[in-house]
Amino acid sequence: MAKKLNPLNLNGLQLRTLTLLQELARYPEIALTDDATGNVTISSLPQPHGNHFHVGRRVVMSSDATGLHNPSVYIALARKGLVVPNGMIDTPTLTAAGVAYDTGLRDVILHGSDH
Repeated sequence: MAKKLNPLNLNGLQLRTLTLLQELARYPEIALTDDATGNVTISSLPQPHGNHFHVGRRVVMSSDATGLHNPSVYIALARKGLVVPNGMIDTPTLTAAGVAYDTGLRDVILHGSDH
């Protein structure tokens, strides 16, 4: 039987936000991994300039990142066990399950950068 895509039934905003948090978690200069739990804390969220922002060498449209500063999105992701329910939007912590969750959106909302 094929693995179900989006088994936690996250909505589009939650999926996009989780995808961005997962990408940010890949950069050790802004992410700290707890080796004991596999949780990853992101120390800072990117600031958009114009209609986009950069995550490493990738570009994200600001319209795909509206959930990064939305407390309701973090509450929902915490309820699903994907982020730690610590109320810290500015420094969110992904659980190991959140890091591993396949959103299917990485190549959709993260674009190659030409600058």
